[in-house]
Amino acid sequence: MSQTVLSTVLDAILVSLLLISCVTDWRERIIPHWLNITIAVLAPVSWWNHGFHLWPDVAWQIGLSVGITAFFLIFQAIGMMGGGDVKLLGALALWLNWKVMFTLLFLMSLAGGVLTIVMLIYHRARKLEGNPEVPYGIAIAFAALIVICEHYFNHFS
Repeated sequence: MSQTVLSTVLDAILVSLLLISCVTDWRERIIPHWLNITIAVLAPVSWWNHGFHLWPDVAWQIGLSVGITAFFLIFQAIGMMGGGDVKLLGALALWLNWKVMFTLLFLMSLAGGVLTIVMLIYHRARKLEGNPEVPYGIAIAFAALIVICEHYFNHFS
Protein backbone atom coordinates (compact mmCIF):
# COMPACT_ATOMS: atom_id res chain seq x y z
CA MET A 1 0.00 0.00 0.00
CA SER A 2 1.45 3.35 -0.98
CA GLN A 3 2.10 6.13 1.52
CA THR A 4 -0.64 8.30 0.02
CA VAL A 5 -3.24 5.53 0.16
CA LEU A 6 -2.31 4.60 3.73
CA SER A 7 -2.46 8.29 4.75
CA THR A 8 -5.94 8.56 3.27
CA VAL A 9 -7.07 5.37 5.01
CA LEU A 10 -5.65 6.55 8.35
CA ASP A 11 -7.34 9.95 7.93
CA ALA A 12 -10.65 8.22 7.14
CA ILE A 13 -10.34 6.07 10.27
CA LEU A 14 -9.49 9.10 12.40
CA VAL A 15 -12.40 11.09 10.96
CA SER A 16 -14.74 8.15 11.65
CA LEU A 17 -13.55 7.94 15.26
CA LEU A 18 -14.05 11.70 15.68
CA LEU A 19 -17.60 11.45 14.35
CA ILE A 20 -18.28 8.66 16.84
CA SER A 21 -16.92 10.90 19.60
CA CYS A 22 -19.40 13.62 18.55
CA VAL A 23 -22.34 11.25 18.71
CA THR A 24 -21.41 9.72 22.06
CA ASP A 25 -20.58 13.09 23.62
CA TRP A 26 -23.88 14.56 22.41
CA ARG A 27 -25.99 11.60 23.58
CA GLU A 28 -24.25 10.57 26.78
CA ARG A 29 -21.86 13.46 27.56
CA ILE A 30 -19.00 10.99 27.52
CA ILE A 31 -16.18 10.09 25.14
CA PRO A 32 -15.48 6.37 25.60
CA HIS A 33 -12.05 5.20 26.74
CA TRP A 34 -11.84 2.73 23.85
CA LEU A 35 -12.19 5.56 21.37
CA ASN A 36 -9.36 7.66 22.83
CA ILE A 37 -7.17 4.58 23.18
CA THR A 38 -7.82 3.61 19.55
CA ILE A 39 -6.83 7.09 18.35
CA ALA A 40 -3.65 6.99 20.44
CA VAL A 41 -2.72 3.44 19.40
CA LEU A 42 -3.09 4.26 15.69
CA ALA A 43 -0.71 7.23 15.93
CA PRO A 44 2.47 5.09 15.58
CA VAL A 45 1.12 3.73 12.29
CA SER A 46 0.85 7.32 11.08
CA TRP A 47 4.37 8.05 12.36
CA TRP A 48 5.72 5.04 10.47
CA ASN A 49 3.80 6.06 7.34
CA HIS A 50 5.29 9.56 7.46
CA GLY A 51 8.82 8.28 8.10
CA PHE A 52 9.18 9.63 11.62
CA HIS A 53 12.37 8.81 13.49
CA LEU A 54 12.33 8.02 17.20
CA TRP A 55 14.47 11.09 17.78
CA PRO A 56 13.41 13.82 17.42
CA ASP A 57 10.08 13.25 15.60
CA VAL A 58 8.36 10.69 17.86
CA ALA A 59 9.82 12.29 20.99
CA TRP A 60 8.34 15.67 19.98
CA GLN A 61 4.91 14.13 19.33
CA ILE A 62 4.90 12.37 22.70
CA GLY A 63 6.12 15.54 24.43
CA LEU A 64 3.39 17.59 22.74
CA SER A 65 0.78 15.07 23.82
CA VAL A 66 2.00 15.07 27.41
CA GLY A 67 2.11 18.88 27.48
CA ILE A 68 -1.39 19.29 25.99
CA THR A 69 -2.80 16.68 28.38
CA ALA A 70 -1.14 18.28 31.41
CA PHE A 71 -2.37 21.75 30.44
CA PHE A 72 -5.96 20.65 29.93
CA LEU A 73 -5.96 18.55 33.12
CA ILE A 74 -6.04 21.94 34.87
CA PHE A 75 -9.36 22.67 33.16
CA GLN A 76 -10.66 19.25 34.15
CA ALA A 77 -9.61 19.83 37.75
CA ILE A 78 -11.65 23.03 37.96
CA GLY A 79 -14.64 21.40 36.28
CA MET A 80 -14.46 23.16 32.92
CA MET A 81 -13.75 20.02 30.84
CA GLY A 82 -14.40 16.34 31.13
CA GLY A 83 -11.72 13.68 31.27
CA GLY A 84 -12.70 12.30 27.88
CA ASP A 85 -12.17 15.72 26.31
CA VAL A 86 -8.69 15.95 27.83
CA LYS A 87 -7.79 12.45 26.67
CA LEU A 88 -9.11 13.17 23.16
CA LEU A 89 -6.87 16.25 22.92
CA GLY A 90 -3.90 14.25 24.15
CA ALA A 91 -4.55 11.47 21.64
CA LEU A 92 -4.93 13.95 18.78
CA ALA A 93 -1.64 15.61 19.78
CA LEU A 94 0.06 12.30 18.96
CA TRP A 95 -1.10 12.72 15.35
CA LEU A 96 -0.63 16.43 14.67
CA ASN A 97 2.49 18.56 14.66
CA TRP A 98 2.60 21.51 17.05
CA LYS A 99 1.55 24.10 14.45
CA VAL A 100 -1.49 22.11 13.38
CA MET A 101 -2.30 21.31 17.00
CA PHE A 102 -2.32 24.99 17.95
CA THR A 103 -4.58 25.72 14.98
CA LEU A 104 -6.85 22.97 16.27
CA LEU A 105 -6.86 24.53 19.75
CA PHE A 106 -7.73 27.95 18.33
CA LEU A 107 -10.59 26.56 16.23
CA MET A 108 -11.72 24.43 19.18
CA SER A 109 -11.94 27.47 21.42
CA LEU A 110 -14.05 29.35 18.86
CA ALA A 111 -16.33 26.37 18.24
CA GLY A 112 -16.52 25.67 21.98
CA GLY A 113 -17.55 29.25 22.67
CA VAL A 114 -20.34 29.08 20.10
CA LEU A 115 -21.43 25.67 21.41
CA THR A 116 -21.46 26.95 24.99
CA ILE A 117 -23.62 29.94 24.05
CA VAL A 118 -26.05 27.70 22.15
CA MET A 119 -26.25 25.26 25.07
CA LEU A 120 -26.77 28.13 27.52
CA ILE A 121 -29.60 29.59 25.43
CA TYR A 122 -31.21 26.14 25.15
CA HIS A 123 -30.80 25.55 28.89
CA ARG A 124 -32.36 28.89 29.79
CA ALA A 125 -35.17 28.59 27.21
CA ARG A 126 -36.21 25.26 28.71
CA LYS A 127 -35.81 26.68 32.23
CA LEU A 128 -33.64 23.79 33.34
CA GLU A 129 -31.99 23.79 36.76
CA GLY A 130 -28.24 24.08 37.31
CA ASN A 131 -25.57 24.75 34.73
CA PRO A 132 -25.72 23.28 31.23
CA GLU A 133 -23.41 20.40 30.38
CA VAL A 134 -21.54 21.35 27.24
CA PRO A 135 -20.48 18.40 25.03
CA TYR A 136 -17.07 19.95 24.35
CA GLY A 137 -15.94 16.86 22.47
CA ILE A 138 -18.04 18.18 19.59
CA ALA A 139 -15.96 21.37 19.44
CA ILE A 140 -12.75 19.33 19.64
CA ALA A 141 -13.88 16.98 16.87
CA PHE A 142 -15.09 19.88 14.70
CA ALA A 143 -11.70 21.59 14.93
CA ALA A 144 -9.86 18.32 14.35
CA LEU A 145 -11.96 17.55 11.28
CA ILE A 146 -11.07 20.95 9.81
CA VAL A 147 -7.32 20.57 10.31
CA ILE A 148 -7.24 16.91 9.23
CA CYS A 149 -9.30 17.43 6.08
CA GLU A 150 -7.85 20.84 5.16
CA HIS A 151 -5.26 19.44 2.77
CA TYR A 152 -7.94 17.52 0.86
CA PHE A 153 -9.86 20.72 0.21
CA ASN A 154 -6.88 23.05 -0.17
CA HIS A 155 -4.52 20.92 -2.25
CA PHE A 156 -3.51 23.75 -4.58
CA SER A 157 -1.18 25.52 -2.14
